[in-house]
Amino acid sequence: MHSVWDASGGLARGQGFTLLELLLTLGIATTIIGMAVPLTADALDEMRGSMAARYVQSRILDARMDAVKRSSRVGLHFESQGDDFRFAEYLDGNANGIRSADIADGTDPELRPRERLADQFAGVSFGLRANVPDVDGTRSPTRQEGVRVGVTRILSVGPDGTATSGTLYLHGRRSQYAVRVLGATGRTRVLRFDSGGQQWIAR
Repeated sequence: MHSVWDASGGLARGQGFTLLELLLTLGIATTIIGMAVPLTADALDEMRGSMAARYVQSRILDARMDAVKRSSRVGLHFESQGDDFRFAEYLDGNANGIRSADIADGTDPELRPRERLADQFAGVSFGLRANVPDVDGTRSPTRQEGVRVGVTRILSVGPDGTATSGTLYLHGRRSQYAVRVLGATGRTRVLRFDSGGQQWIAR
């Protein structure tokens, strides 16, 4: 706001802003917005990654409860779909374990339909980002597959509490998470990769 002198020699306030003041205000606003947008995008990406990891963990726990309720093995079958995976829950229909062939011919019925993480958590998919080490510390830039639960990619849980051991990696644009399954106990752990410290941290 600029100032002028009135006829009596007093100081009077003008009714507008000078061009310089407007340009300065616009510059500050642009700078603040430019800083805030990337931070907001990163925070959103981190939130989606965390929520997706917790969701995968909850699906494993749900399968475990189903197995106890039905006194039969229940499993999550992961199917490759381009660079990502979709998964569905199946019941062991003939007491010989959940098998790909039994899923294909309907012997092991589908309990919950196929889904992709990206359908609920935009931008999140199964995978290990380049140059991020496995949770056991192995760094392999060529092995970035996100589903590591047995040869047939079936994570099976039993009514006795046991499960298929393995790790499910998932990531957003910058975030990286892992859901680790301990076979003997069926317990699960969610870990987040701290890119600054270059280490996995339990969440």
